[in-house]
Amino acid sequence: LPESANALFEQGGSDNLFFSRPWFECLTATALEADHTLVLACVVSGDKVLALLPLMESAGRKTWYSLRHGFTPLYSLLMADDDQERVLSCLVQGLSQFQVDGLLLEPVADDDSKLNGLQKGLTAAGFNCEYLFRHYNWIYRLQGQSYAEYMAARPAPLRNTIVRKKRKLEREHGYDIRLFTGDEVLRAMPDYHVVYHASWKQDEIRNAAFQDCLIEKFSRAGWSRLAILYVKEQPVAAQLWFVHNSKASIFRLAYDKAWRQYSPGSILTGFLMEVVIDTDRVALVDYGTGDQSYKADWMEDVRPRFRIDCLDMGQPRAWAPLAKRMLRRLGA
Repeated sequence: LPESANALFEQGGSDNLFFSRPWFECLTATALEADHTLVLACVVSGDKVLALLPLMESAGRKTWYSLRHGFTPLYSLLMADDDQERVLSCLVQGLSQFQVDGLLLEPVADDDSKLNGLQKGLTAAGFNCEYLFRHYNWIYRLQGQSYAEYMAARPAPLRNTIVRKKRKLEREHGYDIRLFTGDEVLRAMPDYHVVYHASWKQDEIRNAAFQDCLIEKFSRAGWSRLAILYVKEQPVAAQLWFVHNSKASIFRLAYDKAWRQYSPGSILTGFLMEVVIDTDRVALVDYGTGDQSYKADWMEDVRPRFRIDCLDMGQPRAWAPLAKRMLRRLGA
């Protein structure tokens, strides 16, 4: 990419950590499957990149997918602020000329003005587009509260559980929680992996290369907050959060199943909430994807996430999925 693309990544990263250049670099380096090819749909004027739609293509298929990973909480188009209508028109024209059967972009917000503009342009160019619900995203917006004020507003069962389990764990075993930031995170990662191997998330080990890349880049940038709960120097719970531009993103969390009776996950979440609220002074905490019921205890607002599925009605290969779409709509 030309150096001018950095401005788009900086702008995108200021809006959301998962639009930053380090995030996409790790996706490109470690998350593409063997049959995937990276596709960067760009609008360029001279040597200036005005728009960037990060995509990937599967071998033997002419459908382009959003460049994403199972951990991707949000996806968007990176675009400069100037003359957006003209830039979007150019992007749509280019996508149409490549004779792509379809575009599949997820997970996206329904109020993303850039992607909404892209979808309208594609529709005008002969694509049939629909938004499909994917999942929910739980968040908490801070209004200048302290951690004490935040916790006072949490459900009584959650507050009581944390107090009781902390007392029980301290009385029966003793424990301490350590916070790692910056380069300290990289040195503490062996303990983080010990917890994951002992947790219910062992299947996520296959994502190790992507996680290692991401943690290294984000930690060196000062964005990582790794908290580990130890009992007699044994790591029994770990949580990795990212903090950037007044936003805290809860990324990975796990605990050793053998210590479940002490609710180490809740204890650790409470600890990190205090860190990001009272020390980092964030304005928003994002609990990522999924609408698990326990997230409602910590968060207050929920946002839907969607998939934009656009099929080019002029491409014969798109006719069969288009027919299925029409039949589905008739059935609904």
